[in-house]
Amino acid sequence: MHPQRDRAQLAMKDVSKAYGDRSVLDQVTLTVRPGEKIAVIGENGSGKSTLLRLLAGAEAPDTGEITVRFPGGTGHLAQTLDLGPAHTVRDAVDAALTDLRELEHRIREAERDLSEREPGDPGPTEAELAAYGDLLAAYEDRDGYRADARTEAALHGLGLAHLTRDRALATLSGGERSRLALACVLAAAPELLLLDEPTNHLDARAVGWLEDHLRAHRGTVVAITHDRAFLERVTSVILEVDRDLRTVTRYGDGWDGYRTAKAAARRRWARDHEEYLADLARTEELVATAGARLAATGCDPKQGFGKHRRSHEAKLSGRVRAARTRLEALRGSPVPPPPRPLAFTGRPALATGTDAADRPRPLVERRTLVELEDVSVGDRLRLPALRVAAGTRLLVTGDNGAGKTTLLRVLAGDLAPDTGTVTRHARIGYLPQELPARPTRRTLLATFAAGRPGFPDEHADELLALGLFRPEDLGVPVASLSVGQQRRLALARLVTRPADLLVLDEPTNHIALSLVEELEQALDAYRGAVVVVSHDRSFRSRFTGDVLELRAGRPADTVPFYASGEAAARRT
Repeated sequence: MHPQRDRAQLAMKDVSKAYGDRSVLDQVTLTVRPGEKIAVIGENGSGKSTLLRLLAGAEAPDTGEITVRFPGGTGHLAQTLDLGPAHTVRDAVDAALTDLRELEHRIREAERDLSEREPGDPGPTEAELAAYGDLLAAYEDRDGYRADARTEAALHGLGLAHLTRDRALATLSGGERSRLALACVLAAAPELLLLDEPTNHLDARAVGWLEDHLRAHRGTVVAITHDRAFLERVTSVILEVDRDLRTVTRYGDGWDGYRTAKAAARRRWARDHEEYLADLARTEELVATAGARLAATGCDPKQGFGKHRRSHEAKLSGRVRAARTRLEALRGSPVPPPPRPLAFTGRPALATGTDAADRPRPLVERRTLVELEDVSVGDRLRLPALRVAAGTRLLVTGDNGAGKTTLLRVLAGDLAPDTGTVTRHARIGYLPQELPARPTRRTLLATFAAGRPGFPDEHADELLALGLFRPEDLGVPVASLSVGQQRRLALARLVTRPADLLVLDEPTNHIALSLVEELEQALDAYRGAVVVVSHDRSFRSRFTGDVLELRAGRPADTVPFYASGEAAARRT
């Protein structure tokens, strides 16, 4: 490692940060070793971006100390394009390379001072030569001679080779601006890279280029990401930001280490709960037995009389009091069971009943759940036919704007088509991609219980058993919940209501990666039908079933598409 990198340091000690009366981070202490590649994970609204802004110096902590010392510079993705729409691509690149341009200017000045001397003037002093050498070393350490080549490579690798340097930022799409911001950060080659969701707006080729680039980076990387494939390829350390506890926990050994630690923690929780129940039962039995023996001393002549009897009663009474005190302590500090795993409920993939030979009915008799014929929605969707049978697993793919969300809304009954017919014979569970623009002011618990019999309080235990919320969350208005919490609420409603068909639009969005894995396991175990849209590379790579690709609102295949449920047949 370069000598300068030995002096690099990144640490937080007892750092707290709040916005108004909402605490985001509370007494966070962590250390990052130079050269580590770190993924910051957590659900939306947990404080990941706040953590990155604190490390970048864009915000100051309320309390605590932050040490960021990287002689090779720091690059923060969120800061690079702090430019107006009239600025150009060249302006963005120059802003990113400001430190290098300043070094170049100082090197030229030093060279001029060293060379432009009058006849008879003494030669350069040792101090002047040493200062010039330090400038060159700093420039070489930042790989300054290759800055322009790096810029071109980053623009090309991220799919921006077509952009001319005089192109105004106002003419770029949102995705192009995001990719340009990332290219500028990488072109500057800072020793510390702080990246907020760097794979957003990147296609598969660009993501692959970025992963290779970051793996080869000699310095330190701290990247917020929801992309499991990215963190598996690039990062070796996980920092999990917990919104409820307002803490940051470090996990070594990358994603596998994180998953192993989480599984071990769940086993310890289950063991602690079992030990608590056993201790509670023993103490209750002790209280009952000792109380019965104490009561018996009042009528049993074998217990004796006088001094010996009073001594025996006193001993029993002391044991009863101690047992009752212990019982009160146990009941006052219960160890709840670990959350039960998410589980969807629905009808089996095969239609009810068997044939005359007591064998499962053949595939062709699978019950039709939803059928679309000649459906169109403006110019967003034109679908000749789609039949979703019981047990179907269907992944809908396509570029942005291809009509994926429109199709799912039509299937779920959330959007009526302009033409065509939609026939439904199923209970449908629908998870939309977008949260309501204006969330309800009802409480979390009232929203969860809406449409169910009885009073909301009657459903509190069921909601809490999922482990998605704490008791103190139940009375919070939905409008005051974070995006991640609102997504958890939508999932809670989905898994506690029977459905024959799940229609899921980007189901892994906005939730913690640990919950994503639990959701995938629940879908694997679910015996009903699933139609899903997802950009999650890991989710898609694990998906087994049919695939329907849409292009400009139309199926990529020219023949009518029927989702037959063959994947379900292979699982049953």
